[in-house]
Amino acid sequence: MQGFLKILPLALAALIGGAGSAAAQPGCTGPASPVRLQVDVQGVRSSNGLVAVTLYADDPRRFLARRGSLYVGRVPARAGTTRMCIHLPSTGVWGLAVYHDENGDRRFDRTGLGMPAEGFGFSNNPGTLFGVPAFRSVRLSVPRNGMRATIRLRYP
Repeated sequence: MQGFLKILPLALAALIGGAGSAAAQPGCTGPASPVRLQVDVQGVRSSNGLVAVTLYADDPRRFLARRGSLYVGRVPARAGTTRMCIHLPSTGVWGLAVYHDENGDRRFDRTGLGMPAEGFGFSNNPGTLFGVPAFRSVRLSVPRNGMRATIRLRYP
């Protein structure tokens, strides 16, 4: 358990890594491309702040690593389900990490013990009871434009 407590803050801090978000077209976030993924983030407990989604390429060494993401897209939070559209560089395999930035400070907040203070989730909704998931459990195949992924948030 102590190992988990040491690595969790670093891994979750990577949720906000990346090059930032660039509005490519209304309703979609990220650098413009012909491939878009609809993301439904369920279990959002309030409409305060933002919901951030971080996109990772199919490379386990970069997943949750500092500056390992392709970009972070942000949209206003909506209680219940927040729907967003993100541009993908191409079809293929990707990983998504999401968090509810309730105070809108664009950072993944943690408690004084380094545990998450805001809701978070990952593509494929893997368990996180014993630590952050391995990339193999969040890999999401996107073979065509317009697909949909559903991610459930977990709050501390």
